Amino acid sequence: MKTRKCAAILIAPLLGALSLTACTGPGSDGSEESSTPQSVDQDWSQADPITVDVYDGLANYMGIQSGWFGKVVEDKFNMELNIIAPNVAGGGDTLYNTRVAGGDLGDLVVVDKGQQMDELVEGGLLLDASSYYDSMQHVAPFGAAVDQLNEGKDGIYGFPTSVSSLSPTEPSEGLEPTFGPYLRWDLYADAGYPEIGTLEDLLPVLQEMQEAQPQADNGQKTYAISLFKDWDGNMMVTAKQPATLYGYDELGFVLAKADGSDYQSIVDPDSEYVRALRFYFEANQRGLVDPESTTQNYDTMFSKYQNGQVLLSWWPWLGQSAFNTEERMADGKGFMLAPMQDQEIFSYGAEVYGGKQILGIGSGAEDPARLAAFIDWLYSPEGVHLNSSQTGAAAGPQDLTWELDDAGEPALTDFGTQVFLEGGADVPAEWGGGAYTDGVSTLNVSTVLPKDTDPDTGYPYNYTFWPSYQEAVANPLTEDWAATMGDATSTLEYLQANDQLLVAPGSSYTAPADDSEIEAIRNQVKASIIEHSWKMVFAQDEAEFETLLTSLQDTVDGLGYQKVLDVDMANAEEQNAAREAVAAEFG
Repeated sequence: MKTRKCAAILIAPLLGALSLTACTGPGSDGSEESSTPQSVDQDWSQADPITVDVYDGLANYMGIQSGWFGKVVEDKFNMELNIIAPNVAGGGDTLYNTRVAGGDLGDLVVVDKGQQMDELVEGGLLLDASSYYDSMQHVAPFGAAVDQLNEGKDGIYGFPTSVSSLSPTEPSEGLEPTFGPYLRWDLYADAGYPEIGTLEDLLPVLQEMQEAQPQADNGQKTYAISLFKDWDGNMMVTAKQPATLYGYDELGFVLAKADGSDYQSIVDPDSEYVRALRFYFEANQRGLVDPESTTQNYDTMFSKYQNGQVLLSWWPWLGQSAFNTEERMADGKGFMLAPMQDQEIFSYGAEVYGGKQILGIGSGAEDPARLAAFIDWLYSPEGVHLNSSQTGAAAGPQDLTWELDDAGEPALTDFGTQVFLEGGADVPAEWGGGAYTDGVSTLNVSTVLPKDTDPDTGYPYNYTFWPSYQEAVANPLTEDWAATMGDATSTLEYLQANDQLLVAPGSSYTAPADDSEIEAIRNQVKASIIEHSWKMVFAQDEAEFETLLTSLQDTVDGLGYQKVLDVDMANAEEQNAAREAVAAEFG
């Protein structure tokens, strides 16, 4: 699906500076073609078949979208989605830079707003969709977010994701937070529910749990902790996660607390990041860390969770989604949040203006009107149910995985129960066939926050909020957890009731693009941080750990770390100001 390309020149390769020449495509130049209204409301199922290259910075799959979601897209739009995923192609910015330099990132793109979106607009690689916007009826309710995203530009080049009608001071998550210390509750119970005061107090508890179950049901060795490298960026991603238990999230090389009360350099010896590295180092000294962590990818690690080979998860959507089947929970087995006494878990507030990524149409797209129609459909109730991200509790197709019961309330079908609670099921042929999980949307992005209300049902899109679901999932595991946690009705309710949730108001702040010097320094520094971090986790002894920490600090200082840190610190303060402003206006 390519009709033209623009020239893009890579300059100063040693500095990693990318310069995009201005180029034009259909409607990308502010011409009459881009401003003349064109309707996307037509029967696209009768259009000629096309294959759409989708560059997706969030996707964890590479290739043609298959299964039931692929069939829905084919039936509605007569197109197939060819997913191009940097996460699968080795991670980092290499694939992005290569495709941008070639003048064609993709026909449909999912990229970060801010720097990536801005450089794509400036380089002419994104289409001005203004001519289609007025007829995009499902995007219309989120016009304020569209306007804010495209402010200062001469057209509509991007569409926001994870937009919400909720207050920005409300948690954006469902019944579970985004982060948390989730452990195998059954083994924790068998250990007598030992007290966990701090992060470090998890270690003896995990050691006792691992010793109690040294092998999983498949005969493989059990480890308390298993790590992966796929998502490493400015730092080792799994070393950042424990910081979220204390209200911090990353911004470049800074850990910023949700309430703006603290900002940390990640290489500071007292930072939460270095604390996490010490935690993993000590865990490895105790034999609690999977030795394959340095070589495995996310998918391999996920399968270990499915098999019961890992006992701790920093994300509910990892441990719970992989292991907590209906059968296991009926036996009292599964991942649940641990009652760590000093936790103050970071929560993302609902985003009035949308999240960190945007959807855009490539300026070289053969049929941009059809892509605009597809994007608009993703904001419709049907599109939200079918497409929401893999961690967003998307209910899937109505009449397949869910239906309206006699009272008009949404409820899972028998097939939906098999899919979401019993470990999976094969899709009927008329819906595309194959395993349901293999057909899930590989876009891995939500246009509308799953916690928002579906106007067609009056209930949240996220099926875990449905009364019918909550009644259906009551089981020995959740009942024991609730009783132990003071009769909590959900994890989020427990955290809020105990003042253990710190909400960062949803401001949709995006850090400005690095200049070429800062970008070059950052790329060198983050490579050193990641390399040293992994070595520190697997250091032979404490002396080597400390030597590596000193080496890390000296190395990054020599590379110009302070220059980048100054930028990130300023951005972190701007982010907090934006959070305070949106909370004052909408909160």
